[in-house]
Amino acid sequence: MALVTTKEMFKKAYEGGYAIGAFNVNNMETIQGIVEAAKQVNAPLILQVSAGARKYANPRYLKKLVDAAVEDSGLPICLHLDHGDSFELCKDSIDGGFTSVMIDASHESLEKNIEITKKVVAYAHDRGVVVEAEIGRLAGVEDDVNVADSDAMYTHPEEAYEFATKTGIDSLAIAIGTSHGAYKFKPGTKPKLRFDILEKVGNLLPGFPIVLHGASSVPQDKVALVNKYGGAMPDAIGVPEEMLRKAATMAVCKINIDSDLRVAFTAAVRQHFAENPSHFDPRQYLGPARTAITEMVKHKLIDVLGCAGKA
Repeated sequence: MALVTTKEMFKKAYEGGYAIGAFNVNNMETIQGIVEAAKQVNAPLILQVSAGARKYANPRYLKKLVDAAVEDSGLPICLHLDHGDSFELCKDSIDGGFTSVMIDASHESLEKNIEITKKVVAYAHDRGVVVEAEIGRLAGVEDDVNVADSDAMYTHPEEAYEFATKTGIDSLAIAIGTSHGAYKFKPGTKPKLRFDILEKVGNLLPGFPIVLHGASSVPQDKVALVNKYGGAMPDAIGVPEEMLRKAATMAVCKINIDSDLRVAFTAAVRQHFAENPSHFDPRQYLGPARTAITEMVKHKLIDVLGCAGKA
């Protein structure tokens, strides 16, 4: 089985009222942990690589690891570029074997965003690759994405319609109240997703796949472990999982998850060293971290995304 695009995944997800998990990957253990969870519950997967991950691990290495995951699991897996900030980066990923790319020109004017996105769509579609784009801006910091709260903005449904129809994209990331990174909402605040915006976009673009970025929930039990064993993560409130599940029953077909994985991975490594300070073999501490990823992803696939059994 080869890597797939998201076309059939999203069609089934939209009709079935669930979402596909898009999990950011940076190394072998993360990929193995995610894929093992999907194997156990028979779920389709999107493994996505950010610009930061490309710099860290080299996209050629990551592509080979994902190819191995496809061969080992037999699952439908899409390899996706997350937050490509230029035509050149998207082109390089397409030429390197990615089956999906995101062009993120959301910092530009609507007209410029459309212009850049159309160029990526033309190149990608000629080569059988699908394209995600973004309109509206999410606050927060994650890898190369850094948007101040004052610069964040909700997506306007009418602009979403214009953007999707003029560019020919295959899916659209919109801003309805999620936020990049682990530190989403301060204690005492109440997270809120603008389901009214999501509903309006869904009505204007019936059957069209919508994407949520910045949708990690920041598991407090894992944050507590990080802090217990020498960390200093501030209190934070993530996106409540019941809100994500509701979004998945609407037009949302892809939900991005990264910070939850990082927190779980780090908590397992710190706990291992606290309990086994003499260990120095990487397999001894990366093994538990990989298992923590599997447990986290299984929970997301079954209880949040609703895509278990949908491979």
